[in-house]
Amino acid sequence: MPRNLSQIAPQWWDYTTLEDELIRDAASLSARKIKGLSRPGFKVVFYDTLEAFYLAEALEYVETWKSSTEDNPVGICGPIGPTEQLPLVAMLVNELQIDIRSGHFWGMDEWCVNGKEVDVTHPLSFERADRHLCFDRLRRSLKMPDSNLHFPKADTSSYRASWKGVRCAVMQGGQGDVKHWAFNDPPRRQGRYKSAPPSPEQYRKLATRVVELHPLTIAQNARTSGGGNISIVPTEAVTVGPRETWMADKVSIWHAGTHDNPFGQRLTALMVAKGIPDSSVPMSLLADHPNVQFNFYTGGIGSCDVEMH
Repeated sequence: MPRNLSQIAPQWWDYTTLEDELIRDAASLSARKIKGLSRPGFKVVFYDTLEAFYLAEALEYVETWKSSTEDNPVGICGPIGPTEQLPLVAMLVNELQIDIRSGHFWGMDEWCVNGKEVDVTHPLSFERADRHLCFDRLRRSLKMPDSNLHFPKADTSSYRASWKGVRCAVMQGGQGDVKHWAFNDPPRRQGRYKSAPPSPEQYRKLATRVVELHPLTIAQNARTSGGGNISIVPTEAVTVGPRETWMADKVSIWHAGTHDNPFGQRLTALMVAKGIPDSSVPMSLLADHPNVQFNFYTGGIGSCDVEMH
């Protein structure tokens, strides 16, 4: 049976191409049922306050770096979106005087323009945000050297090599409107993927690469970071791939309710919990990762009830 055409961008794959029954099942999930989706390899955690939510996210950085040594370096891969945890990371390290000099950090992604990553002077630069909100605030006597900070470039060779010999304890992420982690968006509906999106096995082979962004991703980033001005948002980015994601001991996804909506939070939780990987919903591929945690802010889970505004 042929797949539905996207209701968002017919030239692309996305979650609106799924079967109607799965869409209805996800929309019907209550917060209580979401909590009950935990299974071996997939843990669902709720936080009742934003303070607890972002502190827990920041503690993943601190606990990762505390486990690192010069002989056995350990790192974390972290997102821009959310960013509220980043100043908390710097505060915890500084106030508790935690030596993180052997720790590593991988940025998840960066915008590209004309096939080249944007400079740190670009107002939307993710590296700029990481440095400004966290790493530039760390005490020099405690922080790791700049060589331990790995930000992806359009020439991905150095970034991909940085994953060898350093254990990634945690890959954090948010979830976008198109149900991605990092910028692992669904692909265009063309060529070999005209009738069906890539199989989970095909998609998981993808490494860090430059990608074309789904229109929904561009619109979302304009909304969350550019005051709604779509014209300033690049249409390409370099992003950490599934190949590196499966090198992480744990994948930790943070749902504050500000990036994706009530339906999206439910859909991916259901697909991961029930083992329904589909590359039109890239986040659902985490159903096959051995250690995934979804973290929800109770006040951001919302409802899928129809309500006119």
